[in-house]
Amino acid sequence: MNIGKDYLIPLFSVMLLIPSFANAQNDPDRVSRGEYVFHLSGCASCHTDSKNGGEPLAGGLKMETPFGIFYTPNISSDSQYGIGGWSEEDFIRAMTEGNSPAGDHYYPAFPYASYSQMSKEDLIDLKTYLDTQPAVAVPSKTHDLSFPFNQRLLLGFWKFFNFSQEPLKQQENRSNSWNRGAYIVNGPGHCVECHTPRNLMGGLDSDAGMVGNDNGPEGEAVPGLLATPQSDFSSWGVEDIVFSLETGMKPDGDFIGGSMGHVIDNTTSKLTPEDLKAIAEYLKNP
Repeated sequence: MNIGKDYLIPLFSVMLLIPSFANAQNDPDRVSRGEYVFHLSGCASCHTDSKNGGEPLAGGLKMETPFGIFYTPNISSDSQYGIGGWSEEDFIRAMTEGNSPAGDHYYPAFPYASYSQMSKEDLIDLKTYLDTQPAVAVPSKTHDLSFPFNQRLLLGFWKFFNFSQEPLKQQENRSNSWNRGAYIVNGPGHCVECHTPRNLMGGLDSDAGMVGNDNGPEGEAVPGLLATPQSDFSSWGVEDIVFSLETGMKPDGDFIGGSMGHVIDNTTSKLTPEDLKAIAEYLKNP
């Protein structure tokens, strides 16, 4: 078969572009940024069943709630059981809309209400990093929920009443550090998900704010992060908050326990001093 030069030139041009596409997917800067967003978002704490020797990011972590038992899904790079076959658009839709690539609603045990506040750049960086992690061929477990909470179609009504998907707005009268702290706490850090009480439908009581939650993860009481008379947190200074998030030690010398211990190990202890200070500044004056 004789292929003329008019066909060879464009074909050769396409072949030259292939390495550039591969390099874009394996951009070391993007992967590095994605690793930081991974820590910032607490992905390891929820998607690795460390207690039972689970593989990293294979999911399977049991979460008991008033609505039933949830199991975190596999988010490894496995194309069958994980999210390796997802496009960037699939990932962004899941994180910001709470919808699977097939269009099914996700349960709000997955904190997409907070992740919807994340920037597109952070989400793309995160997906790029996750794609570089080992694939684990382990199927996700099925949730064990009572009626009517096992009816996934009803989540559309839940979203209508509890999920606004409004982007976080910069406060012009606040410092860059304060705005960064607001972004972390309300977005990737999803602190509001545990420290804010929930209504009868399981939605966040945003009017109350982070006053604490008597029925947090695994039924544990979660303390408030607002300056209220009932909260020990009121007496903490910015330096106290930074030190506690970095080391897990409270100002009185006691150590933070419960699920927050995992947050410190997998998230806050890995953050930059600048981000820790930003979080503290925001929490002291939200």
